[in-house]
Amino acid sequence: MYKIAVAGTGYVGLVAGVCFAEVGHQVTCVDIDEVKVELMKSGKAPIHETGLEELMQKNYASGRLDYTIDFKSAYKDADAIFIGVGTPEQPDGSANLSYIATVARQIAESVEKDCLVVVKSTVPVGTNDKVEQFIQDFLVNDVRVEVASNPEFLAQGSAVHDTLHAERIIIGTESEWAEQVLKGIYDPFNLPIVSVNRRSAEMIKYASNDFLALKISYMNDIANLCELVGADIQDVAKGMSFDSRIGGKFLNAGIGYGGSCFPKDTKALENLAKQNNYELKTVKAAIDVNQDQKTKLYKKASKRLITFSGLKVAVLGLTFKPGTDDLREAASLENVPLLLEQGADIYAYDPIGAENFARVHPEGKNGKGTITYVSNIDHALDGANVCFIFTEWGEVKAVTPETYKKSMRTPLVYDGRNIYNVEEMLQAGVEYYSIGRKPITREVLMEAKTLELH
Repeated sequence: MYKIAVAGTGYVGLVAGVCFAEVGHQVTCVDIDEVKVELMKSGKAPIHETGLEELMQKNYASGRLDYTIDFKSAYKDADAIFIGVGTPEQPDGSANLSYIATVARQIAESVEKDCLVVVKSTVPVGTNDKVEQFIQDFLVNDVRVEVASNPEFLAQGSAVHDTLHAERIIIGTESEWAEQVLKGIYDPFNLPIVSVNRRSAEMIKYASNDFLALKISYMNDIANLCELVGADIQDVAKGMSFDSRIGGKFLNAGIGYGGSCFPKDTKALENLAKQNNYELKTVKAAIDVNQDQKTKLYKKASKRLITFSGLKVAVLGLTFKPGTDDLREAASLENVPLLLEQGADIYAYDPIGAENFARVHPEGKNGKGTITYVSNIDHALDGANVCFIFTEWGEVKAVTPETYKKSMRTPLVYDGRNIYNVEEMLQAGVEYYSIGRKPITREVLMEAKTLELH
């Protein structure tokens, strides 16, 4: 087993460190925030992730897992140091590598034995070459230090499972020594390993994420056309899913992708292409479609209503997807400010994301409108004039069509995740708008009521 240090305790670093400890390695997770370190030592996770706290508590108690702000002691005699710090998007779409540079210099000035530095953070192609040179430039002791690429492919909400049961492990190395060390670290996982050079590993990460983003934006584009020609996107997706060349995943139309990966990675790859005087037309199209898609429901509602001013607006779901408290690039962040600017009185529900959202939009008066965070969906819907669904939480999916009809002053629902059956919403008397499917307008409801009378 190996002695491992992990720099950074976000989604990438913390999950990796805990899972390395779970398979038997000796792991120390390093962070600059002492309060966060003490929180983790107490068994509490700073992020919401299924199964994470249980493994944190188990492996901390066993002595295989520890947390510290003392990077020197963690790095000096580690067999491998994994870098899992953030690479946030800059205004031009490129990745901010300053956090990686800081950790690289700390490593160079601390290591006292041969060590493999492994970059798990998503970085532009060629970055690991620079990281290795940067470490060599500041290396204090006469030891062997090489850099490898090991991109992660976890999904927020299922990150622990995705790490322990990955479909493949990608490792990018430039020497047999580095390859063997990294294979040795992953051997206890008993998972397929794809070994390539560093630059190919870096590109695999971007190519994989951007392909999935393309798939989502393609389905959203088709959904928009379905509405115009009278087709149903869910029927279309079902028909496509039986084709083994296409598969059934990432075919759900909606109001766009969000999170920490797809938006950032598509922009970063587009930026890399520009730097090399090349235009990635497909990736650019995915970015453009996704941006337009996020406010599609708001635009539909704006055509239906004269104004949002003074209306009670129920917002169900704030996070970019269910199973996480992450708000990065969430559709709610695009739509809520538009509603507030129009003077809406928003009643927002999210089972775990409300606290984070309140840091951006505090409860009470916000511009021309107000926002109130509620602990249950009934409170949000009671007397509401309109409802927007931005996240397909289980609690939201459990709401029946009849509840909207009974609870809302005007049963007007804009569903960005296509949760409900169109016919069931019609039968319940709900005016219902979704993505890529025939809307239930006032005229449709009146026609249905007329047919019932006859």
